[in-house]
Amino acid sequence: MSTARHSAGRSIAAHAILITYTVIALFPVFVIVINSFKARKAIFRSPLELPNSETFSLVGYETALKQGDFLLYFQNSLIVTVVSLTLVLLFGAMAAFALSEYRFRGNSLMGLYLALGIMIPIRLGTVAILQLMVATGLVNTLTALILVYTAQGLPLAIFILSEFMRNISDDLKNAGRIDGLSEYRIFARLVLPLVRPAMATVAVFTMIPIWNDLWFPLILAPAEQTKTITLGSQVFIGQFVTNWNAVLAALSLAILPVLVLYLIFSRQLIRGITAGAVK
Repeated sequence: MSTARHSAGRSIAAHAILITYTVIALFPVFVIVINSFKARKAIFRSPLELPNSETFSLVGYETALKQGDFLLYFQNSLIVTVVSLTLVLLFGAMAAFALSEYRFRGNSLMGLYLALGIMIPIRLGTVAILQLMVATGLVNTLTALILVYTAQGLPLAIFILSEFMRNISDDLKNAGRIDGLSEYRIFARLVLPLVRPAMATVAVFTMIPIWNDLWFPLILAPAEQTKTITLGSQVFIGQFVTNWNAVLAALSLAILPVLVLYLIFSRQLIRGITAGAVK
């Protein structure tokens, strides 16, 4: 009884910490959104106040939708993010299953090698990546961004998913083998459903850096037809004058997919983050 109460107490504490962190993290988002509906003077005069009849203005959204091809930027970001996220989850889960399920010489070294990407930022290889993309003719294509973001997200995905997969009962997988299931079906039907919370966690933490990234779109795909939403928003930021209404409006629209993803996977995300705290 005492053990159950202790585990329940830790679970409640973990949820409370996560909710507090969420509120703190969402406050800057709240400030950006409310200021996107204000006139320019009201943004600087009263940034924390809600828009009213005197300060309310949609000039930022009108400018963002008229100046530049905002819908194209949004589409490019959506394609790059969805495809990269799919590849990261697919290949990351497959590699994690192989590392956690099969014992072979060099297993630990292979896991360490795949985890090096967490410790070594991919941006250190920007020059080499740019040279590679130029040599393969992939500059100013969405394919270049997808390849880079997939490589960037795989180390963390493999590290997290392999730890979860090691905790899956061997008896369950052996029972599937006795029933005649192939390794592919064991992976798809038995293992993946049990690690959904971990995959949701990986999806959220992988999507945010991809969606908000400015570095690689600026280096690898700066052309008008391949700009992402983050890079496209820079058109409103000049050397001497910045259109803050349009910048805040563009950022508010760019935040929507991240919030939608969080709402969809919130339950699985909380389970994945707090899994280690309630064992």
